[in-house]
Amino acid sequence: MKTIIAALIATALLAPAAQAASQNQSFEVASLQSSTVKTGWLQVLSEGKPAKTKTAKKNINQSPIQRELVAFNENVAPGTVIVDNSDRRLYHVLGNGIAMQYGVSVGREGFIWTGTNAVSRKAEWPTWNPPEEMRVREARKGHILPVTMKGGIENPLGARAMYLGSTIYRIHGTNQPSSIGKAMSSGCIRMANEDVEHLYANVAIGTKVVVRD
Repeated sequence: MKTIIAALIATALLAPAAQAASQNQSFEVASLQSSTVKTGWLQVLSEGKPAKTKTAKKNINQSPIQRELVAFNENVAPGTVIVDNSDRRLYHVLGNGIAMQYGVSVGREGFIWTGTNAVSRKAEWPTWNPPEEMRVREARKGHILPVTMKGGIENPLGARAMYLGSTIYRIHGTNQPSSIGKAMSSGCIRMANEDVEHLYANVAIGTKVVVRD
């Protein structure tokens, strides 16, 4: 009889703990199942292949190359922006031998360019209007680009854009930070969203921009 009573007491004590553990386990599973991974518009160019399920999403706004203050002793006026194609870096010259350095993506083979221009316009969450030649070029590959696309997280121009003179080129954000540090663009200078927002806040219209080898 004592053995039966002891067993009943043990069962009564263990039941709440088991119930709590079961509740905790259910909560963890629900949390994982409800998590989502946002993908950028450029997933369209992967021929519609579904994204792999992930338990933790990467920050699509953050650059794999951390921005940092660096020594910069070239004879350049403070405020100038210099893009170095070879190093895939952008320098915002602050003066007194210092510049803020950012990782960027530059034009791929056949689309790289050099020259000097100025920031003619700035836009937050800019609308994307792919040039006709780009739409034709991508259509040959089976990729149908939109004529226009409103700003947003899936827009390949990202969070900010600084337009260079009257050219088709811009310094802009991206929803593909994995391209930073590489030559992958169609001529524009890509930056991670966090970095382009930082630069945007510190650059005025009229700022000189030098793109060099």
